[in-house]
Amino acid sequence: MLVRLLYASRAVQPHTQELLDSILAQSHTHNPALGITGILCYSGDIFMQVLEGSRQEVCKLYNTIAADPRHHGVELLCFEEIDQRRFSNWTMGQVNLAKVNPSLLLRYSAKPELDPFSISGRASMALLDELIANAAIVGRVG
Repeated sequence: MLVRLLYASRAVQPHTQELLDSILAQSHTHNPALGITGILCYSGDIFMQVLEGSRQEVCKLYNTIAADPRHHGVELLCFEEIDQRRFSNWTMGQVNLAKVNPSLLLRYSAKPELDPFSISGRASMALLDELIANAAIVGRVG
């Protein structure tokens, strides 16, 4: 059974390119063997990530991520059983919202900034769908 999990968290320290590269390299190394695909979205100190794969592997990875000391305030936004993946081509796609038109963010929230803590999980997934449709994924590791 396939599932999709969406969560958000806040970085303990401002993220650096080295940190992002490390997260993406780790995803590229481990996710294929686990059958995990997904996307990582970040802006300021906020991370939002989708994980797709078997229920067992996604839950196991989410528990590992939630315990990671590099971030705090991890919130599960959406967890659902799925028939097919949205991110099947990526062991982990990357979206830097600093490079996205602010009007796209304003469409889903009160301010033109990423704030998945104040909108529904459904709205967060719709935002990610639109980012994919508009080719706003700036890095693809897969």
